[in-house]
Amino acid sequence: MNRSWLTVDFDEERHVPRAQGHPSRSKDGVTTVSGAVSPRYTTAMKGFEQWIKSNDYPITFFVIADQFQSDKFREWFASLLAQFGERITVGCHGLTHRCWSAWPEDPDGFAAALAEATSVLQHHCGSHFRPWFRAPAGYIAPWMAAVLSKQGYLLDSSVNPSLLVQRKAGKGNSWTAVSKAVEESGMVERVWKTRFGLPMNGPALSLFPLSILAFSAWKRAPAPFPTKLLDTALLDPATQVTTLYWHVLDHARKDGSWLPPLPQWSKPIPMN
Repeated sequence: MNRSWLTVDFDEERHVPRAQGHPSRSKDGVTTVSGAVSPRYTTAMKGFEQWIKSNDYPITFFVIADQFQSDKFREWFASLLAQFGERITVGCHGLTHRCWSAWPEDPDGFAAALAEATSVLQHHCGSHFRPWFRAPAGYIAPWMAAVLSKQGYLLDSSVNPSLLVQRKAGKGNSWTAVSKAVEESGMVERVWKTRFGLPMNGPALSLFPLSILAFSAWKRAPAPFPTKLLDTALLDPATQVTTLYWHVLDHARKDGSWLPPLPQWSKPIPMN
């Protein structure tokens, strides 16, 4: 039985390839520095908190560890965990926004960054933390799977199986090769939802004309997993999962009134 997995990437304004982490795309003009919260992100924080208060869906946050350098972010994030309890699970979105697959292979560097990020997240998230990974901007190559597995990760959700963005798998690689490497390393891959081979998540929600298809696809998404079954379901390769993701920063749109285009589910439907 297919169910939706709702996930939110917590990237700040500086956490985009054009600002940091990419060998050719990154330019000068980073909008915020580590330890600061941008005005746009502040608006998004308020909008996101209002949205999450309006429902009881289980949801996974993918967080970049360097965000905890900010007192304001750290306090707000702790309040989310305290308010919404077991509904919230937290995965790793990297130490910084380095796009690892766009650079030459560096297993040692990736392992060191992953270990540090994991330690930070475990410290700040406690029992909410899960050994689940999402590569910054979806830049993941097959060589990264073995590193993730050795670091104790059980699940990856970085693959956007569309030819439009296959370059993110690294030169000469494919999304099929990434998924195979993840599975051979003993992990589960939870690919992002696509439609007609086109991206339907993240930036696709705001990029016309992809946004039209994305909104339509999201409105037909199945109900989410019940909170108590989420971990077991995600780690069972036989379970069908519709992976949906958006960014906290999306909630800054429309002066803070933007909402993810989800169906009006009453409550998560129990699985048979």
